[in-house]
Amino acid sequence: MMNCTQATRLMSEAHERELTLRERLALKYHRMMCIGCTNYGKHLGFLRKAARRLSEGRAGDGS
Repeated sequence: MMNCTQATRLMSEAHERELTLRERLALKYHRMMCIGCTNYGKHLGFLRKAARRLSEGRAGDGS
């Protein structure tokens, strides 16, 4: 089983490239057992979405 360092690295890489089936399954298995990494993934997604909105100039307009 992968450790949290490997899991967070894969979660970050998932936004840059498509993970292999093996990586996706290993990550899913890890996240089922690790609340810390599950929360990290949620926060990472939120931050990416906020940064994208900011770069598009839509921050704070409610859209």
